[in-house]
Amino acid sequence: MTTELDPGAVTLRGGELPWRPVSPALRTVRLITLFAWLVPFVVAFAVPAVLVSAWFWIGSVVLVAVLAWGAWLIGRQVSAITWIELPDEIVIRKGRLFRSLVSIPYGRLQYIDVESGPLMRSRGIASCEFHTASPESGGTLPGLPLDEAEALRGRLAARGEAQRAGL
Repeated sequence: MTTELDPGAVTLRGGELPWRPVSPALRTVRLITLFAWLVPFVVAFAVPAVLVSAWFWIGSVVLVAVLAWGAWLIGRQVSAITWIELPDEIVIRKGRLFRSLVSIPYGRLQYIDVESGPLMRSRGIASCEFHTASPESGGTLPGLPLDEAEALRGRLAARGEAQRAGL
């Protein structure tokens, strides 16, 4: 599958490579987290606005605007996370305005963590964190379906062992 891909075609814009997106369930998890953090503050401003002074509505309106902006931003961020397995490396692309492209050679991989908290597990997704000898050359791939994350971990660990062994 990955032997036909040209590593030279990897760009921030993506080119013609078959980039793979993360699961849309990541958007749901991040939105739930955002709402869980901000809605109590909206309520904390709305209650005094009703009971004490109308000036507290300003805080509620500002927080609702932050909530709406955060929801829009999460949708844009999640849809911008893509990845691809190449013959010698995995490449992770993130961001729309501030783009990043992380290339992790299989031979440099030391270990791969697959993490899934309760909210992510309830949506059937996990994150893969790639560790190398240098902390700067590692990377994280959030929002993969759980089965895919575990399979990716196994494939990349085997490729890393093969490359370190000089095969």
